[in-house]
Amino acid sequence: MPLPRIAITAGEPAGIGPDIVLMAAQYPWPAELVVIADPDMLQQRALTLGLPIDLQTYTPDLLPQAQQPGTLKIQPVSLAMPAIAGILNTANAAYVLGTLRHAVEGCMSGHYEAMVTGPVQKSVINDAGIPFTGHTEFLAQETGTDKVVMMLATKELRVALATTHLALKDVPGAITSELLYQTLSILHQDLRAKFAIDSPRIAVLGLNPHAGEDGHMGREEVEILTPVLENLRASGMRLSGPLPADTAFNPKVLSNCDAVFAMYHDQGLPVLKYSGFGRAINITLGLPIIRTSVDHGTALDQAATGSADWHSLEQALIIACELCETSR
Repeated sequence: MPLPRIAITAGEPAGIGPDIVLMAAQYPWPAELVVIADPDMLQQRALTLGLPIDLQTYTPDLLPQAQQPGTLKIQPVSLAMPAIAGILNTANAAYVLGTLRHAVEGCMSGHYEAMVTGPVQKSVINDAGIPFTGHTEFLAQETGTDKVVMMLATKELRVALATTHLALKDVPGAITSELLYQTLSILHQDLRAKFAIDSPRIAVLGLNPHAGEDGHMGREEVEILTPVLENLRASGMRLSGPLPADTAFNPKVLSNCDAVFAMYHDQGLPVLKYSGFGRAINITLGLPIIRTSVDHGTALDQAATGSADWHSLEQALIIACELCETSR
């Protein structure tokens, strides 16, 4: 079977995305990596960093070839304005989204088996007048997917989210029975299909402190979470909870679950990032394509300095290769 062909988007051109892609290209990979970016920008960044790179134009009708150190296939997409490391430019916001669209279209058409995304800067995209809340929501829209689930993972821990980029004041109203049925079903299905876990065990966190204290500190657990979990357990899912979030991340709980399901972004992700920052990756579940990503931002102050840590991208590429193998 041919090697997987994986699209990489370099993300915000003023950040460390181009740097870490060039760092990854210094090593061999059991896949053909195709970066979607501006060639002149990558060549200039490679020169600044002192990294050898031979950019080769991607040819879709050839069989994928294993990535060789110091080389990289590229699908050229031109910047609107030259990128200056560390300095955001709204003129290049459309370029960033254009690279993502190309990767999605390539995955949907079968040219790529997976896409791995570098960090983007949401603020500059919004400042350019383009509504954008994040990769997760953008990819759902571009693939015509009604509902997706954001999951971050290390080798030791997986944390999926019921809600993603919402203001905290909007979270309680978003936690509905329908949302929980959808997101838990997607998580359960993709743990089986993409991670080859036959009977996933999922630890579900409560929304309120102490998981609501039997309704004395919030009614969501009593009125919404518990009935949903009971119904899903009756259908065969292995779910525990709702659990108090402040005590759920302990060895006893974690040793008996394959994923933790948190109600909102900053309930579950600070723990995961504390335990594995720089080694964690972001995976979008529920999409008709495979997508992994780094777990960090654009780090504008580190761009073109050589100090960027590329190991989250390394893990994102490793997991993308593994998911391609599992899905075949």
